[in-house]
Amino acid sequence: MDWSLVGILLLMGAGGGYAAGLLGIGGGMVLVPFITMIFTAKGFAPGLVVHMAIATSLATIMFTSLSSVRAHHRHGVVQWRIVALMAPGIVLGSWIGPWIGKQMNASALALLFALFVAFSALQMLRNRKPSAGRELPGTAGMFAAGGVIGTVAGLVGAGGGFISVPFMAWCNVRIHQAVATSAALGFPIALSGTLSNIYFGWSEPGLPQHSLGFVYLPALAVIVAASVTMAPLGARMAHKMDVAALKRVFAVVLFALAGYMFHHAFA
Repeated sequence: MDWSLVGILLLMGAGGGYAAGLLGIGGGMVLVPFITMIFTAKGFAPGLVVHMAIATSLATIMFTSLSSVRAHHRHGVVQWRIVALMAPGIVLGSWIGPWIGKQMNASALALLFALFVAFSALQMLRNRKPSAGRELPGTAGMFAAGGVIGTVAGLVGAGGGFISVPFMAWCNVRIHQAVATSAALGFPIALSGTLSNIYFGWSEPGLPQHSLGFVYLPALAVIVAASVTMAPLGARMAHKMDVAALKRVFAVVLFALAGYMFHHAFA
């Protein structure tokens, strides 16, 4: 990779890491469209570009989640009981998600990603208040919720926060606790999903040099170098500012990124 490309990846990693810490979203929704642009410009096989962008993005979340959750944990807001209840379903779902993605062509996968990003942006713009009496479901319900979140996150290469944060807020978990807990959930999502992407992409023909399954290692290394530095900063800022206002701005960015992925799907 040339130095200009390294610089772009560092900026992407910084932005994704900051978003991961601030909003508990893992950063994947920001990274996947930009990584797709870069891999396309580098001339990677068109049928593999989106799969590799999603897999590489998911792999970065292993590091950003650990970095951001440490900062959240210092504030005492990570709900570890929720993490323990949802983690088994998340691990199972995150392994299944990349397998489903492998069955899809690049255009269909790009379209699916765009739809989920647009949906996530729409959810960020809404301000619906949950019923005062609503609570988190029991053990079986939390396992099922984790399975759904893990499958979708593994499929689109995100940390799952675009589902888990609204889900927890809907169940009357305080927003700062939901963001912090979502950051913690990002690690099992990313670990299981990355191992799945390595396994199912291992013998895929046409992968570029320095790939581990669908994960492109040079991009992973550069993005992680920046993201692990910025994730704690985002986590600290989450406890100082009006997250609702920032979510409105972030939603506009997501709509733009969804538009790019829609274009890529039909190009």
